[in-house]
Amino acid sequence: MQQTPLIAQHRAARAKLVDFAGWEMPIQYSGVVDEYQTVRTKAGLFDVSHMGRLIVSGTGAESFLQRMTTNDLAGLKPMQAHYSMVCNSQGGILDDIFVYRLAQPGEFLLCVNASNRAKILAWLIEYGQGLPDCRIEDRSREIAQIALQGPATRSIVESLGLAALVPLKLRQSTMVRVSGVECLVARTGYTGEFGYEFYVYGDASVVWDAVLGAGKTFGLKPAGLGARDLLRLEMGYLLYGNDIDEHTTPLEAGAEWVVRFEKGDFIGKSALLPQKEAGVSRRFIAFELSEKGVPRHGFKILSSSSEPIGEVTSGNLSPLLQKGIGLGYVRSPYATPETGIMIDIRGKLVPATIAKPPFYKRPST
Repeated sequence: MQQTPLIAQHRAARAKLVDFAGWEMPIQYSGVVDEYQTVRTKAGLFDVSHMGRLIVSGTGAESFLQRMTTNDLAGLKPMQAHYSMVCNSQGGILDDIFVYRLAQPGEFLLCVNASNRAKILAWLIEYGQGLPDCRIEDRSREIAQIALQGPATRSIVESLGLAALVPLKLRQSTMVRVSGVECLVARTGYTGEFGYEFYVYGDASVVWDAVLGAGKTFGLKPAGLGARDLLRLEMGYLLYGNDIDEHTTPLEAGAEWVVRFEKGDFIGKSALLPQKEAGVSRRFIAFELSEKGVPRHGFKILSSSSEPIGEVTSGNLSPLLQKGIGLGYVRSPYATPETGIMIDIRGKLVPATIAKPPFYKRPST
């Protein structure tokens, strides 16, 4: 298995380590629910260095990425980021990514899913070969990634002397030094809480230890992938391999807002346009159980009259709601919020209601 630069920190903290997409990653430290509650009420620190970090640069980089991704780079200012998708020619999602326009003209950072790094790198290289002044580099080894998330985050970065981070708005970024280590820090995250992601251009252990040390007074704890999955589920955020894959289109997944048909041609557009015009036959939905139970990936979704209409893609017990919640796909006529459905939980049909995500809304700060 591959290891991140922070493996020694995880072992010292007695994290439970598991194989995640070929990486030895912490699933939990003090416990999944404890870490979840810490992020919701104080702050948690996540090692997300297993994610892929690709640099695309050169005078031809922007036009190349306009063709390769669904969102429109034209409105993206220097040191801003946006969510986007990479599709195949059939409109299927190869990956959901974040694209950062860096300060250097013609330079972009792509944050891709760990399980898709090799696939997306090969896809970009295949289509980028022979293009004038367009360089594609895998910088995943040299740049680590750490996420600081939770309501105490502002206080923690201020105690670190990182005043430049405080005025950042959502999806803006800036360059800072943490204990002498250069970092690109962005107002992004995957939890629904206020937070930052640190792209570390140096010794990640120095940054990790510095942030944890500064955050101790504010209740900061390291958090693992188990808490991260609960947090993103309550937000209704998509998880590649569960909620989306190459057989899912952005329109089916409710992500049409990142597909900019008006920007010009891009890979997948010719397949997605007819779907936009005719409508999709299935839709991504969120739901809450009305009775005790825990929905899981692969469980069947049925109508109130017990007709099979779809499948659960993600599910768990919400610590916030103290009930089972989930995500999945159903035939479009059944996708309206407040519609009654049934979840087949190991042979027992448990009533549920289609909900409008997110399940969790962060208090105003």
